[in-house]
Amino acid sequence: MNKITFCIPSKNNLRYLKNSIKSIKENSVIEHPIIVYVDMDEDGTEAWLIENGIQYLKNNLDKPQGIAHAYNKCIEIANTEIVCMFHADMYMARGFDENILKFLKRGGIVAGTRIEPPLHPEGKEKIVKNFGLYPEDFKKEEFDEFVGDLITKNQNVTTKGIFAPWACYKKDITKIGMHDETFHSYHEDSDIFNRFILNGYDITQIWTAFVYHLTCRGGQFQDGIEQVTKDVDFHNMKQSAARNYLRKWGSWIKNDEYQYPIIPHKYGVGLVVKNCNLELLRALEPWCDKIYIDDGVITTHYIDEEQKNTKFDLTNRVRLIHRHDPICENDIVVEFDGMMLNQNNFIFIERLSEILTENEISVGYYEMDIFKFHISSVRHYEKDLIKIG
Repeated sequence: MNKITFCIPSKNNLRYLKNSIKSIKENSVIEHPIIVYVDMDEDGTEAWLIENGIQYLKNNLDKPQGIAHAYNKCIEIANTEIVCMFHADMYMARGFDENILKFLKRGGIVAGTRIEPPLHPEGKEKIVKNFGLYPEDFKKEEFDEFVGDLITKNQNVTTKGIFAPWACYKKDITKIGMHDETFHSYHEDSDIFNRFILNGYDITQIWTAFVYHLTCRGGQFQDGIEQVTKDVDFHNMKQSAARNYLRKWGSWIKNDEYQYPIIPHKYGVGLVVKNCNLELLRALEPWCDKIYIDDGVITTHYIDEEQKNTKFDLTNRVRLIHRHDPICENDIVVEFDGMMLNQNNFIFIERLSEILTENEISVGYYEMDIFKFHISSVRHYEKDLIKIG
C-alpha cells in the first residue's frame, strides 16, 4: 500500500482534532503521516501535538491564514505521493485508506462518503444518521457496525461527487497550483473542484470509505452553534470569499444532486450603468469583469473601501465611462439604467452566463427587459482559470 499524508487545518478545535487523529491512527490499515496546520491556538493544540509526536506547522501571525493556505502548506511539505484533505471534525472509519487507494490513479480525485448527524439538510451525496453530536457521546460501536455492513454491500458502488475528505496525487494538485488562497476559508473547495474538472481529472466518490462528520466544528458552527453573527471577522471573510468567487468565475456555485460541480461558461462581460450609486456599484461589481459608471467620487470611494477585501485590482475593474470605450474593451457589454434595476430583473445579471448559453446567443445587438446587449464575441474563458500561481 502507498502511504497517504493526511492534511488537517486546525483552528482552536483541539477537542475534535484529538478524536480525528485518533481515528486515523487506529483505523488505518497501515500507518500514514499526519500534518496539522495550526492556524489559531488558544486551547493548547500545539502543546498536545508536541506531546503526541504529531507533525505540524504553525501560523505565527496575528490573524488566521485560512484553510486554503493551511492545505497548501501541508501539501508542500508532504513526503508521500498521495495527499488527503481531511477535516479536524471528522472521524475516519476502518478501511478508509485501503478503499481510497483501490480507486485512486494519476489524473483522478477520489472522495470518501460522509455520514453526518441531522444538523443540515439531507443529500444524495451523504448519509444522515445520528451517532452523536460530540466526540464525547460518539457511538463508536454502533458506527463501526453500520459502516461494516455498508462496506460489504457497496464494494463496487461509486457516484460522481467531490467534497472532503478527498485524496489525490501530490503531483496532480501541484500541477494546477493547489488551493487558491484568494478564498481564505470559504469556497476554496468549489474553486479547486472546478479546476480539477476543467483540467480533465476523473472525479469519483466511493461508498466504501467513510467518515463521521460533525460538520463545521472548526468554523461557523463551533460546538454545533452558528457563530457568524458573533464573529465579525468570519462574517466579513465569508462575504469577501463569495464576492471573489463571483469575480473569478462570473457566476455562482452550481452542483448536481450528488454535488458534482456544474461549471457555467465564463464570458468577458462589461456592465455600463447609468445613474449608479454606491450601493448599486457594491452589488454589481463582482458579477462582471469591468463596470463603467459616470461618477468619479463614487468610484474612488468604492475602491478605497473594497480593495482591502480582494486581490483583484479594482482600479482595472471599476472605470469611468467618459475615459473608456466599453465595447472595445469587452466581448459582451450590458448597458442599463441603474434606477430601473430591481429584484426581479437583477436575475438577468445573476444568470447572464446561463442565458447566453441556453439561448445560443451570438454576435450582435439585443435588448431584453431593461438591458441592451452589445456582443462582439462569445469566447469562453473558464479554462483559463485552471492553474493559479
